[in-house]
Amino acid sequence: MSEADVVDFRPPRPTHWLTRTLVLRFLGVVYVAAFATLVFQFEPLLGHNGLLPVDLYLASERAAGRGFWDLPSLFWFHHRDGFMLACAWLGLAGGVAVLVGATNALVMAALWALYLSFVHVGQDFYGYGWELLLLEAGFLAIFLCPLREYRSFSPRHPPPALVIWLYRWLAFRVVLGAGLIKVRGDPCWRDLTCLQFHYETQPNPHPLSWLLHQMPPAFHTAGVLFNHIVELLAPMAVLAPRPYRTIAGILLVVFQIILILSGNLSFLNWLTLAVCLSCFDDEPLLRVVPRRFRTRVQALIPEKAEAWAKRRYVLGVLAVTIGVLSLNPVVNMLSPRQAMNRSFEPFELVNTYGAFGSIDRERFELVIQGTNDENRAEWKDYEFPCKPVDVMRRPCLVTPYHYRLDWELWWPFNDRGPRPYLVHLVHKLLVGDPMVRRLLDHDPFGGAPPRWIRIEQYRYRFTGLGQDGWWRRERVQAYMRPVTRDDPDLLAALRVYGLAL
Repeated sequence: MSEADVVDFRPPRPTHWLTRTLVLRFLGVVYVAAFATLVFQFEPLLGHNGLLPVDLYLASERAAGRGFWDLPSLFWFHHRDGFMLACAWLGLAGGVAVLVGATNALVMAALWALYLSFVHVGQDFYGYGWELLLLEAGFLAIFLCPLREYRSFSPRHPPPALVIWLYRWLAFRVVLGAGLIKVRGDPCWRDLTCLQFHYETQPNPHPLSWLLHQMPPAFHTAGVLFNHIVELLAPMAVLAPRPYRTIAGILLVVFQIILILSGNLSFLNWLTLAVCLSCFDDEPLLRVVPRRFRTRVQALIPEKAEAWAKRRYVLGVLAVTIGVLSLNPVVNMLSPRQAMNRSFEPFELVNTYGAFGSIDRERFELVIQGTNDENRAEWKDYEFPCKPVDVMRRPCLVTPYHYRLDWELWWPFNDRGPRPYLVHLVHKLLVGDPMVRRLLDHDPFGGAPPRWIRIEQYRYRFTGLGQDGWWRRERVQAYMRPVTRDDPDLLAALRVYGLAL
């Protein structure tokens, strides 16, 4: 019998052409949202006249003896506002290119380097787990793409199976880390009551959050149980053979879509969805392609494709690097003192993750108010785009875009410590800084500075079915006493925080 007559009974190796395309397109969505946020919010947040200026931050880091290898960023070398804004626009253009399928390893490397640079100078406004996740997922995408050809669905450059498996390893850590931090953290995750509070107290509620909050306790109990099934059990199948991995992938994708529909959690769930799409090979993905297009899509998938020979050495180095850097995140994830969302090296290549390890039972909001009334009897509220202030205004729908100041203003009652940006915000409102008005939805003084500003703490609750408005609120206490632009305590606080006047 000749060699040609031998029948190979081994099943064909799974392919990942569609997998790569979907992962990259969803990463494109996230990069567009991330860089669009920078384009429209960089200057009032981090610019020279912003709330936390990058130039002052880098000067303080240099004075403390830190430099590029401590916080890798292009902006150590040049940080004028115009240059940084140009980098944000460049990132946005690159994200759009990825979204439409025009990308390669060089484009993905540029996007990763640009976003790493912004994250490391973003201070309070960029201290979130999804920044680490985008950097890790974006770094892997460099090795998922062709090196030169600008096509995510490139028949001449097969998707490396190893990189797909590294994405699955990332999905495993992201989802399991979120599940473990919950059951180790707040008791309400163990007694199945967390969702009775979460929809109301999450940072920026979604229009559907109000409706979900009205559901009976049994609905919320079932929601927590489903959360535990997805975050504690499904990850165990992410690294398993295809039938089990496909089921896990379906659960993870459905769960992320539910989270997107229930809250404005920036691009966190869109990005997690992109990572979880790596659970699928081409075969199950083809089954969801409409029948009239299926044959056309199948024809695009080559039966054979030769990979670049030297790529195997590059991928080998990548695998060893990811394996070594995974040791600390795995130890942390298994530790009873698990830390949430932390990196163990400066380039954020392999990180540890977690989300909502604790849930607030009540919603407290800071409401910034101003007045020109000599008797300080009539105060007017400043409105922000997505932060609850006006009880009659519907919650915003903004995901995957992110209003970073609105999110930060939710934090002061959640153990985040002092907030220099808030003192600076008050001072800028008092001097009538036009830059800061770009962060507002409504300025009750039409751009003119008020004489006094104060900050009040209110308790907010969703209204019930059949009641007017979306919120009810009651004053709790003063958070900042009335101050003028020349108040010595206000000016002293700015000096303490190192903020320019």
